[in-house]
Amino acid sequence: MNIGEQQQRALGPNWDSAELHELIRELLVVHASMLALEERGAIRVEKLHPSYRKSARNLLHYLAMRQHDIRALQPRLAALGLSSLGRAEASVLGSVEAVLNCLHGMANRTWTRLPPLAPITFDEGCALLEKHTEALLGGVPSNRQVRIMVTMPSEAAHDYALVHDLVESGMNCMRINCAHDDAATWERMIQNLRQAEASVGRKCRILMDLAGPKLRTGPIEPGIGVVRWRPQRDEFGRVLAPARVWLTREDRPVPPPSPADACLPVCGDWLTCLDSGRQIHFRDSRKARRRLRVVDVTGTGCWAECQRTAYVTMGTTLRVRDRDKALKKSAVGYLPPREQAITLNLGDVLILTKEPVPGRPATRDSQGRLLTPARISCTLPNVFADVRPGESIWLDDGKIGGVISGVEADEIYVRITQIRTGGDKLRADKGINLPESTLRVPSLTAKDQTDLQFIASHADMVGFSFVRMAEDVVDLEERLAALGASHLGIVLKIETRQTFENLPSLLLASMTSPCDGVMIARGDLAVECGYERLAEVQEQILWICEAAHVPVIWATQVLENLAKRGLPSRAEITDASLGQRAECVMLNKGPHIIAAVRVLDSILHRMAGHQSKKSSMLRPLKLARCFTETFHPPRSGVHDQRRSPRGD
Repeated sequence: MNIGEQQQRALGPNWDSAELHELIRELLVVHASMLALEERGAIRVEKLHPSYRKSARNLLHYLAMRQHDIRALQPRLAALGLSSLGRAEASVLGSVEAVLNCLHGMANRTWTRLPPLAPITFDEGCALLEKHTEALLGGVPSNRQVRIMVTMPSEAAHDYALVHDLVESGMNCMRINCAHDDAATWERMIQNLRQAEASVGRKCRILMDLAGPKLRTGPIEPGIGVVRWRPQRDEFGRVLAPARVWLTREDRPVPPPSPADACLPVCGDWLTCLDSGRQIHFRDSRKARRRLRVVDVTGTGCWAECQRTAYVTMGTTLRVRDRDKALKKSAVGYLPPREQAITLNLGDVLILTKEPVPGRPATRDSQGRLLTPARISCTLPNVFADVRPGESIWLDDGKIGGVISGVEADEIYVRITQIRTGGDKLRADKGINLPESTLRVPSLTAKDQTDLQFIASHADMVGFSFVRMAEDVVDLEERLAALGASHLGIVLKIETRQTFENLPSLLLASMTSPCDGVMIARGDLAVECGYERLAEVQEQILWICEAAHVPVIWATQVLENLAKRGLPSRAEITDASLGQRAECVMLNKGPHIIAAVRVLDSILHRMAGHQSKKSSMLRPLKLARCFTETFHPPRSGVHDQRRSPRGD
């Protein structure tokens, strides 16, 4: 009995030869399209780095297969005990041909593959991904498969202990964001890392992110200078501790020697009239009567206390009677203007201006009728030529959404369509996303080109922000070559819808380098693609990158509550565990970042026994062992209540 007959017998009386032939026909159509795309891309593949040519062929096979809807095919294959091709990324053509071989054998048909190049095997595909990951991110950690990357705070430049503890706790890659700090600061961070590596005995790679062009809101007209203080009260409104106010000379101001609720600059001569216990009277900006009681006088100023809330502006008159009962007055001196925000509500109009003039809130008449809409500039005025009416726009990391209702040479009119109930405030230097617009903005700014000189001699890999097209990658590769830094790994940051849609061509462009990777910048990507699509989009990125044997960095807001506040949410623990499907997980900075690294190290270590990419790892299950060890069948057909199994 041959193999085909054995398989037919195993299928039983429900075996349908017509169904087998139909499955073969459908799968051969998919197979033919894979070979056709490989043939069309053969010349391009030969120009890639030798270590990526097989991976590029596999990527083309995957893209060809995913042009077909094989959802109806998959359960039919599974019903025959065959691969449903749901885990074929590492070796796409090999997986399809393995299934075709089985189907032909079951149908007692012969099939000979035609392409001259044999497909890579599944093991070879997995090995290529491991090889490329190690080339980019370094060796495999001792206790897990997934690396941990940490964004450096500015303190890492002068706090060696912080860097040492991060390396010791499990950091495998240091990320330096070139949008912050400067070259001198970055160099001190790297020096601390090298010292920590020697101390801990573990290597750590360095990723330096280019800042890229930043589309953000411009400045806003400053508000008036005003300070507010209020005493501490209990739940019944009783004062527990008065507000502490520091009074200092306006011509030679001295900062308060200890924390203060407010600091008021006053006339120096008037300040000499004060002594402990004296009362200072004034009317605050609301015309409310208030008083301060002097409690301590020093050589540089004095402390006063207030039992009630007050709002004080520059020019507020303070009155006190000196030892001779004479009334002495002093106006409050210069107070720094407060940062102003633009309040927006559903249906409001916001005007984005091309000229970099300070923005301002909307103005209204005494009846609340709109006189002039709110206005604010943006940091990249050349995008005005690229936007069209009807396209969406998102502000402040997606908190405020709108639709472009009109475009003029120097102004863009935005109708606010999505905002939280009660409205929200838009401030200066907040991100602007235009997911439906095709922006013609250079991916490398003048600052990026300067920073590349430092990166070329200090980093292991460069993070490419705002990359959108294959030409952008070619430009970066040429600049690195000119700096003698072609050895650097290139990490493509997927943060816009356009970048996501161009991912296959971006990967093929980056494969001319010896090593590359992809970072899923989930914050910007969620805004660009829509939060409801983020899970779908990040899955597709993982699939495509696995087919290309390119390592993925899972980034943005991983364990963010833990890093910033010291306590994780349940949702972010689950989110962190999904990082097991990537090759690296990135943590952002925060006061509790060391604890976050340790928790992530533990999560990834535990998940390594359960998950590898898309595959569940069926390690022994404790619940199953406990059940089988305690389960006893009933004796003589009688159920023994004492031996009944209990639920886990």
